[in-house]
Amino acid sequence: MLLLGGIYVQATEKQAAQERRGGQNPGRSREYPLPTKAWLEGSILQGNVTANSVEFAIHFLSNAEATFEYGTAGKPFSLKSQTVSLKAGVPFQTKLGGLSPSTTYAYRLRYKKSGQNTEEVSPTYQIQTQRKAGEAFMFFVQGDSHPERVPKMHIPSLYERTLLLAAAQKPDLYICLGDDFSVDNLRERTKQTVEGVYTKQVPYLGLVGHSSPIYLVNGNHEQASKANLDGTPQSLGVLAQTARNRNFVQPAPDGFYTGNSEPVEHIGMLRNYFAWTWGDALFVTIDPYWHSATAVDNSAGKGPKEEGGGKRNRNLWDITLGDTQYKWLTKTLLDSKAKYKFVFAHHVNGTGRGGVENATLYEWGGKDPRGADLFKSKRPGWDLPIHQLFVKAGVSIFFQGHDHIYCKQELDGVIYQSCPCPADPTNSLINGDAYKGGEKVPGAGLVRVTVDPSQTKVDYLRSYEPSAEVDGRKHGEIAHTYTVKPKGASK
Repeated sequence: MLLLGGIYVQATEKQAAQERRGGQNPGRSREYPLPTKAWLEGSILQGNVTANSVEFAIHFLSNAEATFEYGTAGKPFSLKSQTVSLKAGVPFQTKLGGLSPSTTYAYRLRYKKSGQNTEEVSPTYQIQTQRKAGEAFMFFVQGDSHPERVPKMHIPSLYERTLLLAAAQKPDLYICLGDDFSVDNLRERTKQTVEGVYTKQVPYLGLVGHSSPIYLVNGNHEQASKANLDGTPQSLGVLAQTARNRNFVQPAPDGFYTGNSEPVEHIGMLRNYFAWTWGDALFVTIDPYWHSATAVDNSAGKGPKEEGGGKRNRNLWDITLGDTQYKWLTKTLLDSKAKYKFVFAHHVNGTGRGGVENATLYEWGGKDPRGADLFKSKRPGWDLPIHQLFVKAGVSIFFQGHDHIYCKQELDGVIYQSCPCPADPTNSLINGDAYKGGEKVPGAGLVRVTVDPSQTKVDYLRSYEPSAEVDGRKHGEIAHTYTVKPKGASK
């Protein structure tokens, strides 16, 4: 068994601990509470699960010596890792290897705090290694959480209930579609304030992330983009991406995962787009924000609202995955023989409103708004617009956030699934007018996807506060459901 560790220093220990407890961040206008069901010692978040390993980001509130205890059914905690040193408020990333494929492990953290003689243990959590082809499994997709929009579009207690709803079902994977870390909303953009945006999400995503690996998709409000680089380690693009990589474990190419292999100055591996196979499904995340030379959808601190930034006048042909990511996406999709292919991005083209309404435009569909086909001149060397690539490769579902709505649409056999906010109490069809067709359902909730060799089932689970469970409404109820048949054949 192998345990490898490394400390990734964030803000000061005092600031980090204060932030984890829900204290005031200099970049925020109000306190954000700790979830009532959070483990008070800290948070453990999984990432980069493979057939035989898992990585953790451990956020601990005390200095401590800690050891993982783990084992399979019938042999609980029969295995132990080497001991590691945890520092209060400092994220620690570590890898546990030597695991077996398609196996469920129970684990817990045994720790002794500095200055104490007695050992304590964390709650018992779960590890699920890569499923084999033919095995059924389930995952969840979360739309824009926007915790900075308290209280009009985000209620912390509702967010907690939504995450616990997912955690209770023990999904294999948990995917966030972006706009969970709104850096552009900060009045002051420093290492400490940007870190604060990420650390306030840690105890919430930790409610599900202790047992389900968290995968993060870049959104427009994250401001992790090439447009925000200035050649220094203090640039907003560097601060945003490094905070992301310190606090959450995200994939880099390693043989199990493929993705962006080009390091960036002051950051290293970006870990901003990646793909992997799980059971009968291929998972692919893509990112137009980092690779566009100009700001996409909004720009921090620029425009009419200095506090939140503004939109730039721009040519939408300037929004792009870039040549390298496009070639990787093409190879990844066309080479895969998976029965199901799922693609995740914050939004079609990274901006605008609507789903299939945008799928004919710019590099996604090849045409300008007047219907002129400009793809070959605007994207020389590219074989197909992204949507046509999806059709050729047999993509099952494209998942997006951005619009804060549940809407299921279909174009040329590809389902475009827009995912709702997990904590918006308004119960509205916000941005619904942008969707000219499709099946639209209001409210807060999550998208649950159950993958079986014979079909994939997609459910929209509504999330309610207890006070809203009236007139037959029930937290966790299925508000919409549909099934998808496989397009490919397993290897």
